Amino acid sequence: MIEDDPFRCFVPYPPAKVSHASSGALSGLTLAVKDLFDIKGYPTGAGSPTVLAQSGIKTRTAPVVKALLDTGARFVGKTHTDELAFSLNGKNAHFGAPVNPAAPDRITGGSSSGSMAAVAGRLADIALGSDTGGSVRAPASYGGLFGIRPSHGRLSLKRAWPLAESFDTAGFFARDGETFARVAEVLFGKDRVTLPERPRLLLADDLFAQAVPEAERILRNAVQRIVPLLGQPQSVRAVRDMDALYWAFRWLQGREAWTADGPMIERFAPPLGPGVAERFAFGRSVSDAEVARGEAVRRDFRARLAKLLGQDGVLLLPTVPDIAPLVSAGESELDDFRNRALRLLCLAGLSGFPQISIPVAHRDDAPLGLSVIGPKGSDKSLTAFAVRVERAARIRLA
Repeated sequence: MIEDDPFRCFVPYPPAKVSHASSGALSGLTLAVKDLFDIKGYPTGAGSPTVLAQSGIKTRTAPVVKALLDTGARFVGKTHTDELAFSLNGKNAHFGAPVNPAAPDRITGGSSSGSMAAVAGRLADIALGSDTGGSVRAPASYGGLFGIRPSHGRLSLKRAWPLAESFDTAGFFARDGETFARVAEVLFGKDRVTLPERPRLLLADDLFAQAVPEAERILRNAVQRIVPLLGQPQSVRAVRDMDALYWAFRWLQGREAWTADGPMIERFAPPLGPGVAERFAFGRSVSDAEVARGEAVRRDFRARLAKLLGQDGVLLLPTVPDIAPLVSAGESELDDFRNRALRLLCLAGLSGFPQISIPVAHRDDAPLGLSVIGPKGSDKSLTAFAVRVERAARIRLA
C-alpha cells in the first residue's frame, strides 16, 4: 500500500490484504482503483459520505478488478472520485481534490481524478476509472496519459456504483503505450471489429473547431507529425447539429442519473456539493418528451457515425477544448468549461463507440490530448493504433 501520497489521490482506508497472481501478463505492475469498484476487504464510497456510511466492507471484488489482479497486477489503493461520479472537475466538496502531478496549478479533471493523479504521479503504473461523460478521457488529457473509454458494454460493471446505465463504462489509464497495450490485451480479448494496419483516417474539422484557437493549432500540428508514418487524414464533418447532441446527452444522462441515485438522495437528503446538486436537480426535471427526443437524436447519430467509420475508419478529434482549467477557477468558469467539453466528450457516449485520449502535446506547460474514435468493438486494435500515433508524434518531435 502507498504510505506517502503527495498528490492526495488515495482514499485513506485502513489497508486490507488484496491477493494477486504471482505471475501473468501484468506482473510487476501496480494498480490503483477508483472508489466506485468493489474490492474485497474495503468499503466503496463513490465519493459520497452517505454511500460510504452504508457500504460496509465488501466481501467480493468487481470482475474487472479481479481480471487485473488475476494477471499479476498488484493493488496499491482505492482512489478518490468526484461525488457520485457526477462531475468533470475532480473537486469533491467532502473529501477534497487530488493534485494534478503534470500541472499542479490546474485541476485533475473528474470523476476519475484520483486514478489519473496516481498514474501521472508515478504512484501506480495503471489505474482503473469509469467514464460516463468523459471521466477517463478528460483527466487523461489533463494529466498527459493514455486513457480509454471502451465500447459500451465491453467491460463488466458488475459490483460498480452506477451513474447512468446506458453511458457508464469502465476505463483505464497508463503513462506509456507499452503498458497501456498490456492492459488492453488482458481486458479486451478478441475484437469484434479489427482495424487494418493503416486505418482510414478522418479528421473532424467541425470538432477541431470546438477547441480554443491555440489548442486547435497545436493539435493540428500533432496530426501533421503522424502523417509520414500513418497517412494523410481526410477532412470530414462529423456532426450535423452539435447542440442537439449536447442536449440529448444531458437529458438522457440526467434522467438515468436520477433513476440511479435519486431514491437515495430523496431518502437521506445528503448535502451535495456545488454543481453536483444542480446536476441531480436537472436530472429530476427531465421530461419523458425530452428523453424521447434524446433517444431519437442518439439513434440518428449512432447510425451516422457507424456509416462514417465503417469497419476501417478512425476519427481524429480533440479530447477536450483546451488544457485543464486552473485550480483557482470559480464554479461558474468551471461549469462553462464543462459544458464546452461535453460537446466533444458526448460523442463516444451517445454512439457507444470506443475513444482513446493520447498524450501528444502541451500548451503553457500543461498536457493536451488528441483523441481517436473507432468502430464499436475495435477496442484492442484501436489501442494498438493509439500507441502508434503517440510514437509517431514523438519520433517526429525528436
